[in-house]
Amino acid sequence: MIKTILMHVDDGPGQESRLRAAALLANEHGAHLVGSAATGVSWIEFALLSGSMAAPVPLEDFDAVRDAASARLRLFTEQARRLGVESVEERLIEEATDYGLLLQSRYADLVVLSQDAEASSSPGLPSHERRLPEHLALHGARPVLVVPPGYQGQPIPGTAVAGWDGSLQALRALSAALPLLRRAENVKLVLINPDTLSALHGEQPGADMALYLARHGIQVEVVVERTRASEGKALMGLARDCGAGLMVIGAYGHTRYREWVLGGVTRELLTQAQVPLLIAH
Repeated sequence: MIKTILMHVDDGPGQESRLRAAALLANEHGAHLVGSAATGVSWIEFALLSGSMAAPVPLEDFDAVRDAASARLRLFTEQARRLGVESVEERLIEEATDYGLLLQSRYADLVVLSQDAEASSSPGLPSHERRLPEHLALHGARPVLVVPPGYQGQPIPGTAVAGWDGSLQALRALSAALPLLRRAENVKLVLINPDTLSALHGEQPGADMALYLARHGIQVEVVVERTRASEGKALMGLARDCGAGLMVIGAYGHTRYREWVLGGVTRELLTQAQVPLLIAH
């Protein structure tokens, strides 16, 4: 069940699309929608460093930063109400955005963020701000719905495309997506070149997971793709061809020493997917 949705609130270009998706899901699931806006610096950090060369913002600017975040939250509430959301909450966080969202995500069923921002399009943002979905997926305990900038409010999921490779990450993503997949008209369980992972799939690739999903009342179809294209491109191509409203994948992190780097498939989808993408680690 999805009963609490946490959404990142800022004044960036993805805010409108992000709110459309969050409001649609809140209305469909009767969920409480929490908007979280961060000052970008904690009050404790500010107090400790105030007056020093390392101060994150000048004293006279701190109130302005907080006031700006509060104004964004008021606008969020007004817009969410216009979109029909009945239960809305504002949270002003005096903390770095990534850390604040990570803490709050513990008390939500789903986190709604925008696609990763590329360095070329957001040169003023530090890497951890550009890669919020990556950070929340790898370090948080809740699924993340990543919304592309062009999202116009199409049904989620409608038709869903779910990547399945037998991994624990993919299993967790599918389990987290169950409330959404139950509402889908059709779920395409996609296996890319499963012959290379026969030990994980068994004699009939995808059959066991398809049966598991069917027992949850999900209309599922197993699709086996054999291609030389990247898995990310293959999944995006299939999603485009079938008019999918949702993609579901597991997020692959490498080692703890490379915590900011996700596997190539995940990174490709985080920056290029044209439909909302649910990821879990």
